[in-house]
Amino acid sequence: MNRAKVWWRKTIQRLRSSKVIKTILAVILVCLFVRLLPYFAPIRAGDIAQNQLAWEFSDRNGLPLGTILTRDQEHTAVVPLKQVSPQFIQAILAAEDGSFYDHGALDVKAIARATKEAIQTKKIVSGASTITMQLARMLKPSPRNLSGKLHEVWLAWRLAAGMNKDEILAAYINRLPMGGNIYGVEAAARTYFSIPASDLNIAQASLLAAIPNNPTYFDPLQHWHRLQQRQKYVLNRMVQDGYITQELAAKTLNEKVVFQSRKRGILAAPHFLFWLASQLNSSPTLVEKGGSVPPFVRGVRGDQTLIRTTIDKPLQQFVEAQAQQVISTLKANNVHDAAALVIDNHTGEVLAYVGSPDYFNEAKLGRNDGVQALRQPGSTLKPFVYELALEKGAIRPNTILADVPTSYAIPGAKLYSPTDYSQKFLGPVRVRIALANSLNIPAVRVLEKIGVPTFLERLHQLGFTHLQQTPEYYGLGLTLGSGEVSLWELAQAYHTIAQQGNISPLITTIPNSPVPSPHSPNPTTWQLITDMLSDHYARATSFGVNSVLNLPFPAAVKTGTSSNFRDTWTVGFTTDYTVATWVGNFNGEPMRQVSGVTGAAPLWNRIMLHLHERQEPAVFPSPAGLTKLPICAVTGLKPTPDCNSVVQEYFYPQDKIAYTTQQDFNLPSEYNEWLAQQPSSSLVANNLRILSPHDGALFLLYPGGEGQQKLEFKLAGNQSTSAVEWWLNGEKLDSQTNSLFWYLRPGKWTLEAISGEKHDKVSFQVDAAKIRPSRRGFSVVNSQINSDRPQ
Repeated sequence: MNRAKVWWRKTIQRLRSSKVIKTILAVILVCLFVRLLPYFAPIRAGDIAQNQLAWEFSDRNGLPLGTILTRDQEHTAVVPLKQVSPQFIQAILAAEDGSFYDHGALDVKAIARATKEAIQTKKIVSGASTITMQLARMLKPSPRNLSGKLHEVWLAWRLAAGMNKDEILAAYINRLPMGGNIYGVEAAARTYFSIPASDLNIAQASLLAAIPNNPTYFDPLQHWHRLQQRQKYVLNRMVQDGYITQELAAKTLNEKVVFQSRKRGILAAPHFLFWLASQLNSSPTLVEKGGSVPPFVRGVRGDQTLIRTTIDKPLQQFVEAQAQQVISTLKANNVHDAAALVIDNHTGEVLAYVGSPDYFNEAKLGRNDGVQALRQPGSTLKPFVYELALEKGAIRPNTILADVPTSYAIPGAKLYSPTDYSQKFLGPVRVRIALANSLNIPAVRVLEKIGVPTFLERLHQLGFTHLQQTPEYYGLGLTLGSGEVSLWELAQAYHTIAQQGNISPLITTIPNSPVPSPHSPNPTTWQLITDMLSDHYARATSFGVNSVLNLPFPAAVKTGTSSNFRDTWTVGFTTDYTVATWVGNFNGEPMRQVSGVTGAAPLWNRIMLHLHERQEPAVFPSPAGLTKLPICAVTGLKPTPDCNSVVQEYFYPQDKIAYTTQQDFNLPSEYNEWLAQQPSSSLVANNLRILSPHDGALFLLYPGGEGQQKLEFKLAGNQSTSAVEWWLNGEKLDSQTNSLFWYLRPGKWTLEAISGEKHDKVSFQVDAAKIRPSRRGFSVVNSQINSDRPQ
């Protein structure tokens, strides 16, 4: 029995030890498989080679604009390891990975040390990333968590499997972040010191090697003292690793080194150069080494591709200077940023492109590109609403639009009640006046006529590609700037107006040709819009006769201001040029009482005057096929002897019959509320109008209210010498004034006002309120008053 137990115990022990051995072997095999797996998917030097040509840009006349050393938004250059100063190689190894040549993709000793220190101090004291791991992070950034670190390790193993140490180090130093948009030791040496990386001395090398640890914190142009402290650490590490002596380190630390501004290498139009480089990089016609050369490339010189742009360098520099000056005059109004674009209307070429007042001022977000940034356009989209409405026949040039208080019911939201910038209402206005003075309510009424989906489709045709939400999302506010567009898109659209409806993309390189586009099917409507936007007198009500929008030569212009004064715009054109300007704040802060005419318009004015200082532009062509006829300014109809203001307006041939056979002008009831607020109005001078009560209104008389509740009878238009007679249900009232009060009495009533041969009549009803008993007070049933006002 005992023998059996012993045998059984030994058998179990043998089985257990066998399982342990198998488990250990399995774990070892899995680890070996995982470790060998990168060798089946190695990353070789050719896979990550930075073999792109540098872009060298010139303006339209061959003047240099600058060089971008890759085709993205990083200023970098690639050099082989043998063309880098040995001092820099030693400095970067000492600073980042002293035993780089002694370990594999991972430094097991460093990992163990970092883990031990973290356990002892309960916080991360030192890192364990090798240069290979840092290169992996540069190639494919990953989140700083466990999964991200595992992915980084996996890429590092693949790099080590496919590349030797020198290849890894070369790829690393050519990608090092060196402050701002500078990447790689060669670009840093040339930018900061105007020398190649091969000529760096020990002081320059140790300073450059100190930057990549935290390029923003150790920025040599912003935080020199921080960088010096980091340089001291780098030099001490070089002493510990035996590269230099302590005496040399001390001498180097006291050596004076001067960093040059990062502006070197880019002489003008930095926003344009980086934007164009990104466009060329994404273009299918890009030139690679050994490839074909597109027409805008002037040639290949060494490792650089020469690009001739459409930019006019002297004009570019003028616009940049003007943007800075205008901003300086508006600082007290909390204005800090501006952008501008200038286009040659005859060719569609971009002549000037200013994305911010100072690209190199990183503290003020100078690298933000105001030409491409998406912002609310304010009223700058209104011309396209009116053009589309004219094209579709929804309005005519002499149409009268109602600028009166208006509300629109929006499902699930409050009533939408647009107002004008002045908070005033002009009543009946012509299309020309509504557009030129940027009145909001008429523009919304016109958009309501043509429909938001139709208008949004037209905006897409004009190149507003960023308006990708649904028509319901934008609503009627689209014409007032509820979407977001770029200054580039606005300039292109206004260039289309200047081209009488011919849509073509803007040109940025020479030689190049505009993409052929079909001729506008109806240039007349675009010519009408141009005529309205260039009418000094039409916009005088809102802007005055002598505003900055009025130039000494023909120019069409439109301003825009977004909500809360966050953006101001001015876009306009002559027959020769289109100029678009934006003034605001990149950080989104509202300006203090700055509108389009006081913010962006002064910059627009300066640029336009400069463009035409030697030769004035030609006049705009008159709308084709239309004739001018005299109309009454307030009615839009053929003038009558009683008209106080006669102006000229364009008419379509088919509208001439209606012009000669027109009926009397009568304002519809939608004007009643507005008329009631006017002290007097010539619009109803020749006939009477009862403004209160409204025709068909219902009033409720509360219990005990008889003899207490009063209703105003109010009249408009009685400017004759004849006394007014008020009649109620055939009985003459004892009053001859334009306004009187009457005590409510139940019944159906007909009110009539007579003055000489003029009269008006309305009907209304007064009902007793129905009372529903309750413990306290009473309830009124069916108490809503009917009227034509929005509820």
